[in-house]
Amino acid sequence: MLTTTTTKVLEPGDIEAALAVLGRDPVANAFVAARVQVAGLDPWRLGGEMWGWYADGRLESLCYAGANLVPICAGPEAVRAFADRARRAGRRCSSIVGPAEATAALWSLLEPHWGPAREVRTHQPLMVTRSMPADIEPDPFVRRIRKDEMEVIMPACVAMFTEEVGVSPLAGDGGLLYQARVAELVGSGRSFARIEDGRVVFKAEIGAATPQACQIQGVWVAPEHRGRGLSVTGMAAVLRYALAEVSPVVSLYVNDYNTAARAAYRRVGFEETGAFMSVLF
Repeated sequence: MLTTTTTKVLEPGDIEAALAVLGRDPVANAFVAARVQVAGLDPWRLGGEMWGWYADGRLESLCYAGANLVPICAGPEAVRAFADRARRAGRRCSSIVGPAEATAALWSLLEPHWGPAREVRTHQPLMVTRSMPADIEPDPFVRRIRKDEMEVIMPACVAMFTEEVGVSPLAGDGGLLYQARVAELVGSGRSFARIEDGRVVFKAEIGAATPQACQIQGVWVAPEHRGRGLSVTGMAAVLRYALAEVSPVVSLYVNDYNTAARAAYRRVGFEETGAFMSVLF
């Protein structure tokens, strides 16, 4: 029998079906799941459309189309359908990011129309832990950033973003959107740092957070303080907050060429369980 498939933009009433798809892999899907759980499926609140791919009337796959294009639980047929919709809509995102296999397939179909990309990171290990390391003492000086410390944390956030992505988050709108995102994380108590003499020497955020899993992001050590082991003890401190107050599973993904970071995360107990891929424009 032939399978009938269709693709459509999901509406607020489709949220239970969308959450069911996201729940199939709560770790890999934490970023999008966190947004949907807070904002629902209304495009204005969500910051983009949620595309759904149906097989015989059942929602099987999703694709978040906002500042990022993110395929979710997408097999080959769903990827082709999402690529066709994305091609017809034109590129509006600044990156394509998601599980490596689906993202690679999506990019192979979009590259002739959207390429060339500024950078393609084909293998970014997804690392996960569910417990604190027994032999690492968390840095006692790593703490939550207060709302009145935005001027202290912002330069570190800008430096991290520029170093990681290759462009400044202050470009374009002068950094208004980026500053709003940092303020959101600070306001929700998910921004952490060690501050010495009024300057950030280590920082990280719990970016995406759901009751099932959360994701650490933005890990950064000031260049003049690197080599002191601050990333290991600092990550242990952030991990303690995450496990105690946010989710039972903590994840992150890292560039495969960043061997120092991968070693530090393994030292804290993170294990590689899969891979992401990012296409940057």
